[in-house]
Amino acid sequence: MKTLPNKTASESAPRKRHHNPSSAVPGTSRPIVTGQCAQVYKIIRDQGPVLSFVMTADCAIPEAAARVHDLRAKGFNIVTQIHSAIEFRGSIRRNAATYSMGVPEWPAPGFLATPAPERQRGLF
Repeated sequence: MKTLPNKTASESAPRKRHHNPSSAVPGTSRPIVTGQCAQVYKIIRDQGPVLSFVMTADCAIPEAAARVHDLRAKGFNIVTQIHSAIEFRGSIRRNAATYSMGVPEWPAPGFLATPAPERQRGLF
């Protein structure tokens, strides 16, 4: 009776294609976003232009601008429009931001042309 050689779990498991985001060719797939960044990304994609106050008040994302900054650092093309004054829930708010997705959505124009250390500046 022949015995099969022992295999580790990773060797016997079927190989998954592109299961590791770092295995993808740079510039061909969007980065993975999780947590509040994923919430902000979904809100901006689904609702179109959205006020920062809406994300803060209605979606319980207190640092919406910081999450947008994180998404931009990953290469997403998020456009910000600053309004000098808007009315939100009966009050006039000054310098309010509206966020929307640019075209193309990912990568932002010039993102992949910038050297990696320049793209990561300010993240740490």
